[in-house]
Amino acid sequence: MDIPGFGQEGQEKLRNTTALVSRTGGLGGPIALQLAAAGIGKLVLAHGGNLQPSDLNRQVLMRHGSLGQPRIESARETLQAFNPHITVETVNANINEENAEELVGSADIVFDAAPRFNERFLLNRQCVRQRKSLIDAAMFSMEGQVVTIVPGLTPCLACLYPEEPPHWNRRFPVLGAVSSLIANIAVVQGICLLTGIGDAHLGKMIYIDTAGMNLRKIAIQRRIDCAVCQSVPSAAP
Repeated sequence: MDIPGFGQEGQEKLRNTTALVSRTGGLGGPIALQLAAAGIGKLVLAHGGNLQPSDLNRQVLMRHGSLGQPRIESARETLQAFNPHITVETVNANINEENAEELVGSADIVFDAAPRFNERFLLNRQCVRQRKSLIDAAMFSMEGQVVTIVPGLTPCLACLYPEEPPHWNRRFPVLGAVSSLIANIAVVQGICLLTGIGDAHLGKMIYIDTAGMNLRKIAIQRRIDCAVCQSVPSAAP
């Protein structure tokens, strides 16, 4: 609360916020952990499947003793032990056509860390429809990017990716430290957006190549022919 421009008001805003995190793996796990550390009021976590040995190089909410068990339960236990003063609601399923609308509707802000584009597109569509802010985080190998999406004010994910990239494979090289770095940038962007402190970099993609520690802020624009956000009127900044 001693951070200039943040104070008690900023902390109260976080305390009164519900954040949805899609997946609690290499990106979503550190996102959830840092939101819990910051004092977010409630976390809604969606992630299906059981923990596998190959997950442990990057999924910081998981523990070796939980191999073969639902990831989401390990995530909940770690977060509640870390900060018992927040509410953690879990869904043992990935984002899909049946649950996307309800889950987005339950949150004030959404953090997207899914490895599959169909999940990302579902979240993007529901966030635009429901006017919910979306922090989209992605990484591959030694590179990563974060985009803050505010419907009516910024481009949406479909403006950047009208279709799923060809030959996309959810299995890709990943270094846990890079995942955590990108996740932390996403959390900072979300906190800036929620509290008004700092710069949420609306209309820009934050891109970082960690191999050379090169960071760029790339201007992005709404597509007038975007199938998702064309019906949303532009809002004043």
